[in-house]
Amino acid sequence: MTANEIHLVKYSWSVVERIDPVVAGGIFYKRLFETAPYLKPMFSESIPVQSKKLMAMIGYVINRLDKLDTILEDIKQLARRHVKYGVQEEHYELVGAALIWTLEQALAALWTNEVKQAWANCYGLLSSAMLQATAEAPQRA
Repeated sequence: MTANEIHLVKYSWSVVERIDPVVAGGIFYKRLFETAPYLKPMFSESIPVQSKKLMAMIGYVINRLDKLDTILEDIKQLARRHVKYGVQEEHYELVGAALIWTLEQALAALWTNEVKQAWANCYGLLSSAMLQATAEAPQRA
């Protein structure tokens, strides 16, 4: 990611963070389950609880986006936990699409092609790191 893309992602996230995490996360999960209802059983916690966790994790990563090497192990551990929940490679695309859609709704007029591309690159980078970590992890039978 370029320095400008990191700036765009961080700035736009600072706007999204002002939204109640239960509301913002709820919008994300509503969209995800509309597009992929078969994923809903993978979530054992209530959507409000899951929403808070989602928003906190995204915030954690975005706030360190310019120092990704400092959180790479956290990202790998997150990916390995997701494998235990049944997350598969094709789910990353669905989650990415729901995230981009949610950000577009939340940012409204601030959502430009440049911001969209920055977020797409950000999600691509992070999801690639997570997929690589799952490929490196020992597989369970």
